Amino acid sequence: QVQLVESGGGLVQAGGSLRLSCAASGRTFSSYAKGWFRQAPGKEREFVAAISWSGGSTYYKDSVKGRFTISRDNAKNTVYLQMNSLKPEDTAVYYCAAGIVSRLIQEAEYDYWGQGTQVTVSS
Repeated sequence: QVQLVESGGGLVQAGGSLRLSCAASGRTFSSYAKGWFRQAPGKEREFVAAISWSGGSTYYKDSVKGRFTISRDNAKNTVYLQMNSLKPEDTAVYYCAAGIVSRLIQEAEYDYWGQGTQVTVSS
């Protein structure tokens, strides 16, 4: 069993930065791929970024490429999402997910989810 707890969300002005963290419990954290997804009000949850279990492969939603960076520290059981040059359209609840995943951008393949952290970007 893996439990995920996100932190680092908040209110920031457009152009600002935030770093989200997702701390995991469970002995098999290092063997799981990790993903970040987000859900804006009135919209479906969508893929944002993902990283393979080894950290060797990363994937991003097109609209966040060059602005967001996903990374992981298996020694700390933590995955991060560094978000720079934030835009109002990045406003959403951000969720961390983990699992044995073959298609990292596919939400349905992730087995474990955090409770989410709110990110609000003001214009």
